[in-house]
Amino acid sequence: MPSRSTGVMSQDWEPVVLRKSKPKAHDLRDPKVVNQALRSGVAIQTIKKSDGGSNKKAAAPVVNARKLDEGTEPVSFDRVSTEVRHAIQKARLEKKMSQSELAKLINEQPKVVQEYENGKAVPNQAVLAKMEKVLGVKLRGKVGGGK
Repeated sequence: MPSRSTGVMSQDWEPVVLRKSKPKAHDLRDPKVVNQALRSGVAIQTIKKSDGGSNKKAAAPVVNARKLDEGTEPVSFDRVSTEVRHAIQKARLEKKMSQSELAKLINEQPKVVQEYENGKAVPNQAVLAKMEKVLGVKLRGKVGGGK
């Protein structure tokens, strides 16, 4: 067994003060630290920065951007032509398929096929290519006979 020293023992009655270091600036912005402070009831200072977090510089460029958009972009997009609509419907009915069956075969939503047949869809070359392959009908370029 270890033996104790026989020396005189004394007590130190000086107070020992332990202090936490001040939090760094990047720690103060951390959402976890802010939420913890809110929960514990500590007062939190918030500073509203002018246009902070937005992409706005001034009102004038927005007006110019709107004018630019109005001048260069078409008001409405081209829709599926009547010939293509009828070609899709005719080929699908000849193969005795429903819209949902065609949609499954081309890996699209049934709504997409419905929009193409109703003429509401904006033509997408990839979708038309898939429909051509499944239905065996030419839908792009000049619509005419079979592929």
